[in-house]
Amino acid sequence: MDYTMTPLGDSAVLLQFGSGISREMNEQVQIAAAALEASPFKGMKELIPAFSTLAVEYDPVLVNDPFPYEAVKVIIKDTLQKAKGIHTSLSKTVKIPVCYESPFAMDLDVLSQHTGLSVSEIISLHTSADYYVYFLGFAPGFPFLGGMPEKLAMPRKASPREKIPAGSVGIAGSQTGVYPIETPGGWQIIGRTPLQFFDPENEEPVLISPGDTVNFYPISKEDYDEYVRGEKR
Repeated sequence: MDYTMTPLGDSAVLLQFGSGISREMNEQVQIAAAALEASPFKGMKELIPAFSTLAVEYDPVLVNDPFPYEAVKVIIKDTLQKAKGIHTSLSKTVKIPVCYESPFAMDLDVLSQHTGLSVSEIISLHTSADYYVYFLGFAPGFPFLGGMPEKLAMPRKASPREKIPAGSVGIAGSQTGVYPIETPGGWQIIGRTPLQFFDPENEEPVLISPGDTVNFYPISKEDYDEYVRGEKR
């Protein structure tokens, strides 16, 4: 496992596994996070994975060492040396129903004009891929997904909308994602899922986790309404 460690303020360490975006690199991030989560050190507070980095927050007082950063570096290095064979064994494949019809597909026609693809071609491409969950961020449970067909790439909106409904499926650059809660946002919205991606009342508050695989499949407006009414699962 190749990485560098640098201080991030006076109460965090940043592990850098490279630069750019790649699944192989992110899997190293997930392995490191899984190893530290399985063997947390005294004073460890939070793990924050991203595309190619893992931030490890800690309480310098609880680390109980005159040089907490140096002590934490040694602990992390030792933990990761033992991480061989660890992987996100609990990673799962989640199938997500999406209605690509009006009024949910607010930017589908805009995406069609931008890409030169028909609406049916866009839906076919968007539902054909296996998406890898790099990390959750921006909003609770918001998944940053890799693996979208390049033909669907489109920049974010120049002016974000003030409100994006929960469940909205969007595209920004070469990525796709799902808004778990109502929030402002600038992604191009092409559909909506009736599934709840974030529920703080649940024991597992997020529907998907880093390292998971996501597949989208199309449903009709009638199917969507049945999901909402609890008549379909």
